[in-house]
Amino acid sequence: MGTAGTARSPRALLTGWFTFLHGEVTAGDELALRRVQEVLDRAGIPYDTAWSPGFRPDALHLEDAAPERYSHVVFLCGPLHGSQVAALHERYPHCVRVAVGVSVPDPGDAAVTGFHRVLARDAPGTAPAADLAAAAPGTPAVPVAGVVLTHGQGEYGPRRRHEEVARRVTGWLAGADCARLELDTRLARGDWRLCGTPAQLQSVLARLDVVVTDRLHGLVLALRAGVPALAVDPVAGGAKVTAQARVHRWPALIPAERLTEEELDRWWRWCLGPGRAAARRRRALQRRHGRDGYDRADEVVAALRAAPTGTSG
Repeated sequence: MGTAGTARSPRALLTGWFTFLHGEVTAGDELALRRVQEVLDRAGIPYDTAWSPGFRPDALHLEDAAPERYSHVVFLCGPLHGSQVAALHERYPHCVRVAVGVSVPDPGDAAVTGFHRVLARDAPGTAPAADLAAAAPGTPAVPVAGVVLTHGQGEYGPRRRHEEVARRVTGWLAGADCARLELDTRLARGDWRLCGTPAQLQSVLARLDVVVTDRLHGLVLALRAGVPALAVDPVAGGAKVTAQARVHRWPALIPAERLTEEELDRWWRWCLGPGRAAARRRRALQRRHGRDGYDRADEVVAALRAAPTGTSG
């Protein structure tokens, strides 16, 4: 183990795999970080958190966290191994270095032995401890958004705006405070990523708060499930998505020509507000009128019974 730091006013630098440019940030890492921050706040110990510049370009980064500012370095969560972790011992040689909530694959690794104290969640020869994320402070619920987009539909030729619509919608979604779930209306029996039956897809849709889509069936199936759909018609001048929105009297439709972040924001707020009740009303209307000409299915029988035209008897 390394030598203890020199006497100074305590200030900790919190690090983890979320700190490294060539690391990664997971939800569990950030929840573990919040748990440690909660404990330090309660104890009145000041700290800074070092983030990867790739994930938080506007935050404190390791290269800016001068060693002389800190009395302690805390490394939390994740596996304790490799050159990036070992480099912390070289950069902060005078700090007391503590690892907490970590996995220890090899106790003899220099990444491990450089710490003054290792409070492992799992290590050879020791009883496991609960991961830090399990006791992290509660997080507020956010909307769950199903995303149903298409890049095809070549039949619309020069009127197609699908790539531009997908780029704008996904760019906007990346900044929205929601849980995003990419979905596809295509069914498959051998691909685990796709639903195999309509019932499977409907079960997913029914558990969502909103569907963001540029597909006809993204709109129709969302309303069938009683879930508001923020729909974009990707065809200039409007096509089948617009037609279905009109049939169902669904207002949350943005033409490709008017697709802006302001319009997306406006209809997003509506879908998560009054749109919830509106979607449930559309579902009830579909169920009430689905068998009396609402969808023209009854006309099939008449068409089949009609005498063929243009043929000789």
